[in-house]
Amino acid sequence: MKKIEIITRPDKLDIIKKVLAKNEYSGMTVTAAMGCGRQRASSQDFEELNEELNLVPKIYVMTVVWDEDLEEIICELQENLTTGSVGDGKMFISNIEDVVRIRSGERGEKIL
Repeated sequence: MKKIEIITRPDKLDIIKKVLAKNEYSGMTVTAAMGCGRQRASSQDFEELNEELNLVPKIYVMTVVWDEDLEEIICELQENLTTGSVGDGKMFISNIEDVVRIRSGERGEKIL
């Protein structure tokens, strides 16, 4: 199992949901986030606070997929999320060693 963590523009959530649904995945966690990389927020974004911050709104999406589906999903996400501009975001991929369903205590891949 692989965990995909996606940090991207808030308006891209529907695209992520469609790509995952197309590949028969519906489980995900979505969080509103603020962040920066090479992209910077303009000072007018925060002028009412009288502050110059370099954080911009993002979303953080986390999902777990089967190893054999990973490459196809990553490719589809990259193709559909890119605008070609700074600020499109990043995807982080990591291994999942185990999973536990809290309600029942069941463990392993069978509960996905």
